[in-house]
Amino acid sequence: MPNNNGGIIGKKNPTSFGKCTVSTVTATGCSSFQPGTRIIDATVIAGGGGGGVNGNSGGGGGAGGFRNFTNIVVPGNVPVTIGGGGAGFPAPGCQTSNGTPGEDTKITVGSTEYTSTGGGGGGGQCASPTPGGEDGGSGGGAGSNDHNTSGCGNTPPTTPPQGNDGGNTTANPNAGYGGGGGGANAAGANTSGSATAGGAGSPSPLNCTTYAGGGGGGSTGSAGAGGTGGGGAGGSQGNGTAGTTNTGGGGGGNGRTPGVRNNNSGAGGSGIVVVKELNKASGVWSMQSQYSARRSNSWPDGTIAYSFDLDYLVVAGGGAGGYFKGGGGGAGGFRASEGSPAPINGCTLSLTGPGVFDITVGGGGTSTPTPGPAAAGQGNDSIFNPGGSENTSMITSSGGGFGGNQSSPTSPPGSGGPGGSGGGSSDNTSPGDVGAGNTPPQTKQQGNPGGVGRASPPSAGGGGGGAGGSGSGAPGNGGSGGSGLVNNINNSCTTYAGGGGGSGNGTGGSGGPGGGGAGGNAPNGVGTAGTSNTGGGGGGGAPAASPPGPGSGGGNGGSGIIIVRTPSARTLAVTPCTNSISTHPGGDKLATFTVTGTLTVS
Repeated sequence: MPNNNGGIIGKKNPTSFGKCTVSTVTATGCSSFQPGTRIIDATVIAGGGGGGVNGNSGGGGGAGGFRNFTNIVVPGNVPVTIGGGGAGFPAPGCQTSNGTPGEDTKITVGSTEYTSTGGGGGGGQCASPTPGGEDGGSGGGAGSNDHNTSGCGNTPPTTPPQGNDGGNTTANPNAGYGGGGGGANAAGANTSGSATAGGAGSPSPLNCTTYAGGGGGGSTGSAGAGGTGGGGAGGSQGNGTAGTTNTGGGGGGNGRTPGVRNNNSGAGGSGIVVVKELNKASGVWSMQSQYSARRSNSWPDGTIAYSFDLDYLVVAGGGAGGYFKGGGGGAGGFRASEGSPAPINGCTLSLTGPGVFDITVGGGGTSTPTPGPAAAGQGNDSIFNPGGSENTSMITSSGGGFGGNQSSPTSPPGSGGPGGSGGGSSDNTSPGDVGAGNTPPQTKQQGNPGGVGRASPPSAGGGGGGAGGSGSGAPGNGGSGGSGLVNNINNSCTTYAGGGGGSGNGTGGSGGPGGGGAGGNAPNGVGTAGTSNTGGGGGGGAPAASPPGPGSGGGNGGSGIIIVRTPSARTLAVTPCTNSISTHPGGDKLATFTVTGTLTVS
């Protein structure tokens, strides 16, 4: 039967060439995308509710609704409405004063609306009537009073839920505390005679940023903390804090000052939309498209070369910690084209297939377990497609620098080694002796320098550098390792490449988030190894009475990891079987390498 595809029956397949670009929409208007974008994923967060206010203490405002939508087909530019945060109130004396609910945030495509609901207002308090927190995306916390009720979250209901309930209040003697507002990831806290925190928010899978925290309840004592994700703190005998703009955080409730009733509640934070423009060219194509492509000899059949995009996360092995007052090992170099903040992400590779690509996963540096002339080991490089052209068809991340040893043959003695991130120096060193990060240099910085050890008693080692921050200098105890970075290439929001902690004359420094090992505690504490397949640096070995004891060695560095992502039209295979393949929720193909191997793309 004839139809608009040339008389040949076939289902039309929408394609999208958005280059996996992630952006945020923070104001109402017509949102524009790249010319080739036809499909998007979106996290939609509504405005948070305002905190409650009254003569005692108000409840925290509920966070705006938090919803993730996938595979939205967009015809071009689309209207986006960003919900405003609900207003807080000036103290009115003894009146009903719930916070104002937040406004809805939505994306409109034709007649379809992708909507999250505004957060419920926090409850006020008075004997008659007795208001509770209001319903919404997340519910508002109850105002301080005998058995006030909180607002319900996930109203109207969605699957999965867009939020959680606010916290309740209880009978005297807890009348001075308002309940916490609900958050995207947790309910607001109930009163128990102490400050009541807002519920925690949730990270968007598109940019790993946490949004939609509930507002803290007000109190006559210490303030209720706002929930992570922009929730405002409750007032401590004072005004509540506003939720953070463009997070959907709830506003904090007011806190009563004894004998005074003039404290205000905080407004809710406005909403936001996080958008990812997808690359997608899979599924069922129209017969007309296939016919035209075959007639022009451009349909890929496995024997004709084709171009494809490849995104990557390449983390090198971490450096080992030094022994006996040793510095922490530097994290392995961190390079990514997808899933990390924009200043970190490099360019997507455009490669030619079909093909087989070698993968080298760098091992962690090996520690020196007992005193001797050798320095601790540097981490090993991780490389996608060794032998290719750097930044065009090959990506190299440099191994982490070693932590300084007190008597190593480095010049000067005790200095940390350079690398993807640099190693911390041992004691009796100067700031110039720390290991440099981003060595050799890359355009997008792959790491940071280590921290300097402490010379004067109590002596200790500096922390190793991490992908997200420098190692800390030793403050007397060991210096902390530098923080790693979060990456979401595989929808896991995992942190990699934390620096190793320096050894301490008392307590060793903590390892940096992202697999960094902790420094050893005195006397003779062994440094903790960096976590495997994170690129974390090893912790430094602890000081002891001279000569060093056999237990004062540093920790080994953690091995690296490589994850690659291709459009769904490609077929992937890996060797050896220790490595794995999977499918991203958006349809793209993933290959994860925890050991050296090969990637076949067809």
